[in-house]
Amino acid sequence: MADKKRVANLKLQAAKCRQNVLRMVRAGGHGHVGGALSSLDIVTALYFDKMNVDPENPKMEDRDRFLLSAGHKCLAQYAVLAEKGFFDKEVLDTYGKLAAKIPGHPDMHKLPGVEANTGALGHGMSIANGMAMAGKLDGKDYKVYAITGDGELPEGSNWEAAVAAAKFGLDNLVVFVDNNGLQISGDVTKVMDMRPIDEKFKAFGWAVKYIDGNDMNQILDALDSIPEEKGKPTMILCDTVKAKGLSFGENKAGFHFWNATEELLDQAEKEMAELVSKLEKEKEELV
Repeated sequence: MADKKRVANLKLQAAKCRQNVLRMVRAGGHGHVGGALSSLDIVTALYFDKMNVDPENPKMEDRDRFLLSAGHKCLAQYAVLAEKGFFDKEVLDTYGKLAAKIPGHPDMHKLPGVEANTGALGHGMSIANGMAMAGKLDGKDYKVYAITGDGELPEGSNWEAAVAAAKFGLDNLVVFVDNNGLQISGDVTKVMDMRPIDEKFKAFGWAVKYIDGNDMNQILDALDSIPEEKGKPTMILCDTVKAKGLSFGENKAGFHFWNATEELLDQAEKEMAELVSKLEKEKEELV
């Protein structure tokens, strides 16, 4: 079990990052909030607790790498990068604008902290493989983390990457599967049922963990145990809630992409401000 102060701090950071997501939705009027909010606790734990990164030196040679394979979930990465200090938060207000540094999919040429252009589904794991293999060949000890989604897994390139990662013993590679059960067209299992996801990765030669991907304790415990097995890449299957944090949108496929109304956006901002205030008090009580 992770330290209470550590968990309390990360819960607070995640809530602030959810506020950043809402700020971008406010600016652009819409966004892929469903997967961004389901995966945001994982991204927060990586950047604020586990990864060796430096906002002042985003190209640091020995930094850990992060790939958001499902690039349409970029609101999560933008929110965390801004909160971490990789760029000024005023940039969040340009979401949805022409030539913005924070477009609808991550662009490594526009924003510090983005390692690769992603969004063509199924490519992220292959890119992560290349980075992890380069680290092995160069004798570096950095780790490569990637997030894919249950709706992305039917893309065949994922499984070519899974075979290669096991073949080359990339135990410096960690892939999270954001298993929220929904995609733009509905229930993932009705579109293309990839279950059992964990058994498939095991069959391909991966070490596998299973967690609640919105429980900060479980996320940290999983990260603290990496590598799960020496000589094997790790897959962490994360049960998550689509649109986590939107009281009116959780577990609803309609919030995969949200065209926000003023009324619901006002409600979401109010509820998130209340959560931040509550978590700040809880954190203070632990000091």
